[in-house]
Amino acid sequence: MNTLFLQAPSFDGFDGGAGSRYQCKREIKSFWYPTWLAQPAALVEGSRLVDAPADGLSVEQTLTIAQDYELVIMHTSTPSFQADARFAELLKAHSPDTMIGMVGAKVAVDAEGSLRACRALDFVAREEFDYTCRDIAQGMPLATVDGISYRQPDGQLRHNPPRAIIENMDALPFVTPVYKRNLNIRNYFLGYLNYPYVSLYTGRGCRSRCTFCLWPQTVGGHRYRTRSPENVLAEVRWIKENMPEVKEIMFDDDTFTDFKPRAEEIARGLGELGVMWSCNAKANVPYSTLKIMKENGLRLLLVGYESGDDQILLNIKKGLRTDIARRFAADCRELDIAVHGTFILGLPGETRETIAKSIAFAKEINPRTIQVSLAAPYPGTRLYQQALENNWIPPNKTINLVNASGEQLATISYPHLSSEEIYHGVEAFYKSFYFRPAKIWEIISEMMRSWDMTRRRLREGTEFFRFLRSHGASHS
Repeated sequence: MNTLFLQAPSFDGFDGGAGSRYQCKREIKSFWYPTWLAQPAALVEGSRLVDAPADGLSVEQTLTIAQDYELVIMHTSTPSFQADARFAELLKAHSPDTMIGMVGAKVAVDAEGSLRACRALDFVAREEFDYTCRDIAQGMPLATVDGISYRQPDGQLRHNPPRAIIENMDALPFVTPVYKRNLNIRNYFLGYLNYPYVSLYTGRGCRSRCTFCLWPQTVGGHRYRTRSPENVLAEVRWIKENMPEVKEIMFDDDTFTDFKPRAEEIARGLGELGVMWSCNAKANVPYSTLKIMKENGLRLLLVGYESGDDQILLNIKKGLRTDIARRFAADCRELDIAVHGTFILGLPGETRETIAKSIAFAKEINPRTIQVSLAAPYPGTRLYQQALENNWIPPNKTINLVNASGEQLATISYPHLSSEEIYHGVEAFYKSFYFRPAKIWEIISEMMRSWDMTRRRLREGTEFFRFLRSHGASHS
């Protein structure tokens, strides 16, 4: 079937792609690659991938593109589902014969509810959906495709058996040729990565059990299934040869450093290829591994610290203590490895005192840059179940994780700490961290070394101050 993989238009500047950990509009406009759509697109010959938010496409422009396809597979998320469902209904009204399906964590955990909420949907995919999409695109009858729930001709819903988890990750084709063919890589930028960058996965799943984290609990699983170092390095060689403008490669595995000998082997290969790279890491990587990675092109680690309070880290099953994180931060500083640290406000056990503690902790370990998110009880996660069980979110009500502009909302409220206080803790965190003489001088020094960096930081600064203003003025 003539197939379109689609990230539908949504809120202005909304990063709903499956590469983003939190689907929302960012403090500074940025986009992750829609890797989870690019992977099945690589399996379906002649297919096309369209990322409407990154391309700035309107609903009308996207409809014009989509009406030419027999099969349209959309990625959706809990925050974007209503907008995605509206688009699906417009497309079905315009092209009744087009088969429309959805993939992503939202439909994986609520297949029946999603199909009932959007009559335009013919099917939704559960579990890992790469080969599911391929089978449907090849024309297999829906009744024979594992891992889907679908609408039968009489309107009844049917749930097929689950699809087996992918074991041979090397069997999946590279995603970067799809990026080159269908995406404008200059649309993808993040404040802490060199521009232009590409991001890709070298494996799926995460052995950690963090209660808030979406992908391992819904689609990826808790077993880290990896591509061989040879396969990863072959794709990096392809990038070097075919996308020479790329200045940095980001390995977006939940925790790339989980298998340390493998991470070191890949690092040595990257060093031989002479590429600059970054990855996600847990704040417990030993100095010896960090040193090997740094000596072989590592520039930055994206690290989820989450909180500066040990009890909260225990509550969320982070598998980390602040003393270990402090030692890790000191090692990175000694080796000159940049760190983008991420923190979350509103996790179980949060108080006014723990928020202050996290802010002080962030200033002490002093990552190059930070991101402060609000605890998001995504359906399918343990945090969501806890929030329901403890009445931290109102029962039997639709939980809006973003507001009408696509900005993240504080949805959890505790008897001792309101969602309003948690929400406004974000701007207090940012101001306290960035509005320090030492940090301001650090940013100015970086700008003085490069005119490109000066322009970039000025643009980002304008967006950041706009975010602080809007965040300080609203909660809905």
